[in-house]
Amino acid sequence: MLWAITLTLAALSVPSISTLSGLSWPEQLPDPEVNLGLDLAGGSHILLEADPAEVGAQRLENMEEAVRDALRDAEPRIRHGDVRTGDDSLSFILNDISQVDAAREEILPDLSGPGLTQEWELSVEDGNRLVITATQAGLEEAVDNAMESATEVVRRRIDELGTREPTIIRQGDSRIVVQVPGLSDPQELKDLLGQTANLEFKMVAEPGAIGTEVIPYADTSDFPGQDVTVRRLGGLRGDRLTGAQAGVDPQDNQPVVNIQFDTQGGAIFADLSTRNTGRQFAIILDGEVLSTPVFREPILGGAAQISGGFTTESANALAIQLRSGALPVELTVIEERTVGPDLGADSIKRGTLAMGVGSLLVIVLMIAAYGRFGVYATIALVLNVMMLLGIMAFMNTTLTLPGIAGFVLTIGAAVDANVLINERIREERRKGRRVVAAVENGYREASRAIYDANITNFIAGVLLFMFGSGPIRGFAVVLIIGLFTSVFTAVVLTRMWVAGYLRAKRPTELTI
Repeated sequence: MLWAITLTLAALSVPSISTLSGLSWPEQLPDPEVNLGLDLAGGSHILLEADPAEVGAQRLENMEEAVRDALRDAEPRIRHGDVRTGDDSLSFILNDISQVDAAREEILPDLSGPGLTQEWELSVEDGNRLVITATQAGLEEAVDNAMESATEVVRRRIDELGTREPTIIRQGDSRIVVQVPGLSDPQELKDLLGQTANLEFKMVAEPGAIGTEVIPYADTSDFPGQDVTVRRLGGLRGDRLTGAQAGVDPQDNQPVVNIQFDTQGGAIFADLSTRNTGRQFAIILDGEVLSTPVFREPILGGAAQISGGFTTESANALAIQLRSGALPVELTVIEERTVGPDLGADSIKRGTLAMGVGSLLVIVLMIAAYGRFGVYATIALVLNVMMLLGIMAFMNTTLTLPGIAGFVLTIGAAVDANVLINERIREERRKGRRVVAAVENGYREASRAIYDANITNFIAGVLLFMFGSGPIRGFAVVLIIGLFTSVFTAVVLTRMWVAGYLRAKRPTELTI
């Protein structure tokens, strides 16, 4: 059983060893391989930053729309003056002061979020002015949720590129680190992550009308450099999408993006198109109008088509962005760098050389010091490295430059375990114990110290993995896996081999 486990895990390492050695691996054979990190394979590093103020502004707009809807749908209807917005608050005056309590009851359900945090505070000023102010705790929670969502959207977009093992982690309150091994040109990554993919459908309005805003046409539209006036509130947002695919318009063979709404979004879109048949609406992406088509008939199937001067590549990129979801906040690239593969190849070469030279010296020392037991330790050492690589390949983990340092540390830990065992056996022999008893006591007593030391290292590795990032986590992964393989090979396997030797030869003396 032990041999089956050992050989299976060691065999999983062969494709990785073949690749790292520059040899080709047959395509028809399975090829579980260890992924190389950015510092070894080369690739792109980008640091993204969000503006928390944008989250606050979006929350105010959502609250304004919720307030207008709540007061409009109340029975009887609660009439009010224009809603005014400030930096972190909005206010409105009721036409009838007797409706203050009714307005409060209608608005209260919208003041608390899904959790226990009080997101908004409501107060009454001058008898009939209601003021809604964002709380600091609510804003902080909204920013945190926005960044968590943004991180997940970035991850889904990069996964659509087909790259392997990207590193995507939050840094601080408003930053995201993105590292993609093997991607030499960061421009494609920047283009993909640069757009928030915030899609909106709003009705076109008369210039200067109340409750409107002016939005510029996109450079790729039919009216670059011009503006269009739309209703500021209402309409439909892209968070109701369930699918997006690049396609071709059968009428003019131009690239388009076909989208599909969920049930609620389809119902809203159907109602919007039914009430506004014959009128223009604007398709807005990231604050720019792509096109302003006309609702020629009600659209009841929950499907729509986006056009606007796309190329095949840009249509496909937009489809990826829409499928992966809109970024809840705009992300700005504040740092970028590219790591060339030559540097990674040199790191692998030097790291392998260091590990090889160190291993060779250790092997010579072990055999010279412990004889047959040193040979067992050497075989265990080789199997330890192969099993470690095999487990990493099976788990599809990433090897970084600090990970190579973890390999060297694992070799040291495995050798240290064998030294403890062999020295303990020597000590037992000096006490006059017979061979079998000395070996048995040596393994039992040394194993306690080995387990204690490795449990301490395991705790340290787990903490490094939990609280570290990037290369630190790469080191922690190799360290944690290496602890198990080193104990297994240095203690379990060598004990099996020594027991077999003692049963077969029944020696009366040990050369150790």
